[in-house]
Amino acid sequence: MDSPTRSAHTPKMNVSPLPRRGGVSFDRRDDGRALRVSAHPESGSVTVSIWREDRCVATHQLRAEDVPQLIELLASALVSSAPSGVATA
Repeated sequence: MDSPTRSAHTPKMNVSPLPRRGGVSFDRRDDGRALRVSAHPESGSVTVSIWREDRCVATHQLRAEDVPQLIELLASALVSSAPSGVATA
């Protein structure tokens, strides 16, 4: 990293295939996409990442205290997309 000619490429990294704490939701389109949620209690954060096959293509990190807001956002999206005439709790 301290060499005078720095590479334009990110160094190769080892990633765990599944989060130690969290989970994976596979895309219903079944084309190798997945959403992974990884808890990091040591830093008080949660990382949501988008994967294609075995490659991470995007991440979003939240503070642990912001997770309930994300859950509320997901729940409201679900309720607002419910077919009319279907009762919601």
